[in-house]
Amino acid sequence: MTLEITPIYAALLTLLYLWLSYRVVQMRGSAKVYLGDGGDRILERRIRAHGNCAENAPIGLILMLMMELSGAPAVAVHGAGMMLLVGRLAHAAALSSPTPKMLLRAGGMGLTYLMQGLVAVGLLAHALI
Repeated sequence: MTLEITPIYAALLTLLYLWLSYRVVQMRGSAKVYLGDGGDRILERRIRAHGNCAENAPIGLILMLMMELSGAPAVAVHGAGMMLLVGRLAHAAALSSPTPKMLLRAGGMGLTYLMQGLVAVGLLAHALI
Protein backbone atom coordinates (compact mmCIF):
# COMPACT_ATOMS: atom_id res chain seq x y z
CA MET A 1 0.00 0.00 0.00
CA THR A 2 1.30 3.42 -0.89
CA LEU A 3 0.47 6.47 1.15
CA GLU A 4 -1.02 9.14 -1.07
CA ILE A 5 -2.98 11.46 1.22
CA THR A 6 -1.23 11.81 4.57
CA PRO A 7 2.04 13.02 2.97
CA ILE A 8 0.17 15.98 1.45
CA TYR A 9 -1.03 17.16 4.86
CA ALA A 10 2.30 16.34 6.49
CA ALA A 11 4.01 18.60 3.96
CA LEU A 12 1.48 21.42 4.35
CA LEU A 13 1.59 21.27 8.15
CA THR A 14 5.40 21.22 8.04
CA LEU A 15 5.37 24.38 5.93
CA LEU A 16 3.05 25.99 8.49
CA TYR A 17 5.36 24.87 11.30
CA LEU A 18 8.40 26.30 9.51
CA TRP A 19 6.61 29.62 8.92
CA LEU A 20 5.66 29.82 12.60
CA SER A 21 9.26 28.93 13.53
CA TYR A 22 10.60 31.67 11.28
CA ARG A 23 8.30 34.23 12.89
CA VAL A 24 9.61 33.33 16.37
CA VAL A 25 13.27 33.36 15.30
CA GLN A 26 12.85 36.64 13.40
CA MET A 27 11.20 38.36 16.35
CA ARG A 28 13.71 36.95 18.86
CA GLY A 29 16.51 38.43 16.75
CA SER A 30 14.90 41.84 16.36
CA ALA A 31 13.96 42.01 20.06
CA LYS A 32 17.29 40.50 21.16
CA VAL A 33 15.47 37.92 23.28
CA TYR A 34 17.24 34.60 23.03
CA LEU A 35 15.41 32.62 25.69
CA GLY A 36 11.80 32.86 26.75
CA ASP A 37 9.69 35.80 25.64
CA GLY A 38 11.41 38.63 27.51
CA GLY A 39 8.00 39.89 28.63
CA ASP A 40 7.03 40.70 25.04
CA ARG A 41 3.36 39.74 24.58
CA ILE A 42 3.60 39.46 20.79
CA LEU A 43 6.64 37.18 21.05
CA GLU A 44 4.81 35.14 23.69
CA ARG A 45 1.88 34.61 21.29
CA ARG A 46 4.21 33.67 18.45
CA ILE A 47 5.98 31.16 20.69
CA ARG A 48 2.66 29.61 21.71
CA ALA A 49 1.37 29.46 18.12
CA HIS A 50 4.57 27.64 17.16
CA GLY A 51 4.50 25.38 20.22
CA ASN A 52 0.84 24.56 19.82
CA CYS A 53 1.43 23.50 16.23
CA ALA A 54 4.34 21.32 17.38
CA GLU A 55 2.12 19.78 20.05
CA ASN A 56 -0.98 19.05 17.98
CA ALA A 57 0.04 18.50 14.36
CA PRO A 58 2.08 15.32 14.98
CA ILE A 59 -0.70 13.46 16.82
CA GLY A 60 -3.13 14.44 14.08
CA LEU A 61 -0.76 13.20 11.40
CA ILE A 62 -0.18 9.93 13.26
CA LEU A 63 -3.94 9.43 13.45
CA MET A 64 -4.28 10.20 9.72
CA LEU A 65 -1.49 7.75 8.94
CA MET A 66 -3.30 5.05 10.91
CA MET A 67 -6.51 5.85 9.03
CA GLU A 68 -4.84 5.59 5.67
CA LEU A 69 -2.97 2.40 6.57
CA SER A 70 -6.22 0.89 7.87
CA GLY A 71 -7.85 1.42 4.49
CA ALA A 72 -10.18 4.30 5.37
CA PRO A 73 -11.90 5.87 2.37
CA ALA A 74 -9.89 8.66 0.75
CA VAL A 75 -12.67 11.16 1.43
CA ALA A 76 -12.46 10.39 5.17
CA VAL A 77 -8.68 10.79 5.24
CA HIS A 78 -8.92 14.07 3.30
CA GLY A 79 -11.70 15.22 5.63
CA ALA A 80 -9.51 14.55 8.66
CA GLY A 81 -6.58 16.27 6.99
CA MET A 82 -8.62 19.34 6.14
CA MET A 83 -9.97 19.56 9.69
CA LEU A 84 -6.44 19.37 11.09
CA LEU A 85 -4.97 21.82 8.60
CA VAL A 86 -7.77 24.38 8.89
CA GLY A 87 -7.73 24.04 12.68
CA ARG A 88 -3.99 24.67 12.83
CA LEU A 89 -4.21 27.58 10.37
CA ALA A 90 -7.06 29.18 12.33
CA HIS A 91 -5.19 28.84 15.61
CA ALA A 92 -2.01 30.29 14.11
CA ALA A 93 -3.91 33.18 12.52
CA ALA A 94 -5.67 33.93 15.80
CA LEU A 95 -2.41 34.23 17.71
CA SER A 96 -0.60 36.00 14.88
CA SER A 97 -2.93 38.97 14.67
CA PRO A 98 -1.93 42.18 16.51
CA THR A 99 -4.78 41.54 18.93
CA PRO A 100 -5.55 37.89 19.63
CA LYS A 101 -8.77 36.61 18.08
CA MET A 102 -10.04 34.30 20.81
CA LEU A 103 -13.05 33.03 18.87
CA LEU A 104 -10.81 32.05 15.96
CA ARG A 105 -8.35 30.47 18.38
CA ALA A 106 -11.11 28.47 20.07
CA GLY A 107 -12.46 27.42 16.68
CA GLY A 108 -9.04 26.26 15.57
CA MET A 109 -8.50 24.25 18.72
CA GLY A 110 -12.03 22.88 18.57
CA LEU A 111 -11.57 21.71 15.00
CA THR A 112 -8.23 20.12 15.86
CA TYR A 113 -9.64 18.32 18.90
CA LEU A 114 -12.74 17.25 16.98
CA MET A 115 -10.56 15.72 14.28
CA GLN A 116 -8.41 13.91 16.84
CA GLY A 117 -11.43 12.61 18.75
CA LEU A 118 -13.38 11.46 15.69
CA VAL A 119 -10.40 9.70 14.17
CA ALA A 120 -9.46 8.06 17.48
CA VAL A 121 -13.00 6.71 17.92
CA GLY A 122 -13.08 5.58 14.29
CA LEU A 123 -9.77 3.76 14.65
CA LEU A 124 -10.96 2.06 17.83
CA ALA A 125 -14.18 0.99 16.15
CA HIS A 126 -12.27 -0.32 13.14
CA ALA A 127 -9.86 -2.28 15.36
CA LEU A 128 -12.55 -3.77 17.59
CA ILE A 129 -15.18 -4.66 15.01
